[in-house]
Amino acid sequence: MLTSVQKEILQSLINLYRNSSGKSIKGEEIAEIMNRNPGTIRNQMQSLRSLGLVKGVPGPRGGYKPTIEAYHTLNISATGKETLVPIYRDGKELNDISVAKIEFTSIPHPGECEAAIKAVGSIKQLDLGDRIRVGPTPVNKLVINGVIVGRDDMDNILLLDTTSIMSIPKKTVLDVATKELITLNAEYGVKKSAKVLSEKRIEGAPVIKDGKIVGILTLSDIIKAIAQNKEDLDISEIMSSDIITVEEDVMISDAIEIMNKKNIGRLIVLEHDGTPVGIVTRTDLLDNIAGLN
Repeated sequence: MLTSVQKEILQSLINLYRNSSGKSIKGEEIAEIMNRNPGTIRNQMQSLRSLGLVKGVPGPRGGYKPTIEAYHTLNISATGKETLVPIYRDGKELNDISVAKIEFTSIPHPGECEAAIKAVGSIKQLDLGDRIRVGPTPVNKLVINGVIVGRDDMDNILLLDTTSIMSIPKKTVLDVATKELITLNAEYGVKKSAKVLSEKRIEGAPVIKDGKIVGILTLSDIIKAIAQNKEDLDISEIMSSDIITVEEDVMISDAIEIMNKKNIGRLIVLEHDGTPVGIVTRTDLLDNIAGLN
């Protein structure tokens, strides 16, 4: 039976190995993650090698790789990086930890549910009471939000009191986008642009110059301009020129991740030749997840 330290070493090795595209992992890398002496890691690796759980790779680029038996011992699927499920805390993805398995342990009432999250990587950075998001999962695009109510460091399991469980529909951004693209001319003034947004009951629109999208203007940009006494400027001087676009066949689960990482509320949808065909907002995506569309 493995000790807690040996299990943690294996967990760290597998996580690093998956994120390295198959390169061998040095003992110093594992020691840094675990905050332990490299000598301790090397000594434990000898034991793990004798158990057939780790193989050594000689040479200057050498190190260690987990065997198939290591995955089986920790009850982790020996699949590639693309199947890993991310964990987010406070909206930020934790890069050195991922999910290998999710099990729903109890459903005592229709509005309550607990989930046991089998993690890859050290879970010591997570504390009881932390609010986390798990997912989307690779097949059914399941997303779980909840609060950590238990932590088993020996088996690397988090017990989650779920607050919501959603399955993201298998739709593309074009399926949910607003296809009647409302645009603003780059030479419009702040007042005229505000009138367009108000009449169309939208919170933002792409800005066009010479037939091309050169930026995005939102109500927040207009409010900021008025507060700074810049309402006499053309909107080309107050818009955001950081244009984030997606092609029409991008899945909405991927669009959500782009919005979260970029901290934006809308994406311009393009045909494969670069022609803009619509706009998709965070509200469009959330309404589809909630089944409102």
